[in-house]
Amino acid sequence: MKILVTGGCGFIGSNFIERCLKNTKNLKIVNVDALLTGSNKKNLEKINNSNYKFVKGNICDKKLMGKLISNADCIVNFAAESHVDRSIKSSANFVKSNIIGINTILDILKENKKTRLIQVSTDEVYGETLKGSFDEHDELNPSNPYSATKASAEMMIKSYVRTFGINAVITRCTNNYGPKQFPEKLIPKTIICALKNLPIPIHGKGNSKRQWIHVQDHCDAIYKIMNKKNKSLVYNVNGNFEASNIEVVKIVLRIMKKSEDLITYVQDRPGQDRRYAINGNLIKREYRFEPKIGFEKGIQETVEWYLKNQTWWKKISFKRIKNPTPWIK
Repeated sequence: MKILVTGGCGFIGSNFIERCLKNTKNLKIVNVDALLTGSNKKNLEKINNSNYKFVKGNICDKKLMGKLISNADCIVNFAAESHVDRSIKSSANFVKSNIIGINTILDILKENKKTRLIQVSTDEVYGETLKGSFDEHDELNPSNPYSATKASAEMMIKSYVRTFGINAVITRCTNNYGPKQFPEKLIPKTIICALKNLPIPIHGKGNSKRQWIHVQDHCDAIYKIMNKKNKSLVYNVNGNFEASNIEVVKIVLRIMKKSEDLITYVQDRPGQDRRYAINGNLIKREYRFEPKIGFEKGIQETVEWYLKNQTWWKKISFKRIKNPTPWIK
């Protein structure tokens, strides 16, 4: 099978590529990545495999994407701008990557229906729920520009499935954590701030709740879907741990034996979702998927990875990160 991975130098994409090459010998993978915010070519620098090829390019480049898609059996689209805070400050790049990018891919696929698309989306498209959990048939109600662009991409895909008969599937996953996550996100930011004894910024009182899934479990879910025909268009990929942001930060500080005095409460995010929650009954039933890595083990290993790989995050250019707290110096 020939796989085209978009955004493969990012957090989830790079873990997915490593998972595929490690466990399957008959896959050929082309990774196309523009190396924008969140991507790091060093994430895959240790790969020495003739079945892997990197191409620097943008998914909005129709000529390039047309050539790459013509040689692919399946596209796994990880390429996206994905940080809520940055989308609130300026949504233009999110519209370009998350909407125009997928539109470029879809226009190629309507003429090339043999290639299957797996769109990696997010549980944030549902918006918040204070009780229970969303299933795949619930209404989308995004609360911020990031999740709105991801929901828009989904609507485009659904329209192309109905109108042009393209072969596509959408996954909506909960919050990921694990090695190689870009340091603007909560868990790596907390680890690095704590290591440097810098203030750890927490929105509001930190009471917003999220489900968490280890990136390796998420990649396993996508791998299962990639290797089996889907019966449904959309699948939730749920995590096995739910906690408030402040609880997660305190768990990290406890592992690192750092004081909670480092926690600094900052103005809450505009339009903050108080809780996300989805159920994974459909993917469990059709693909026998359930997350395997418990949060206690997964977060311990994640902390250890960032402590052992300080050169990885120290070499990242943080000038691109717009953050209210100057936490990296």
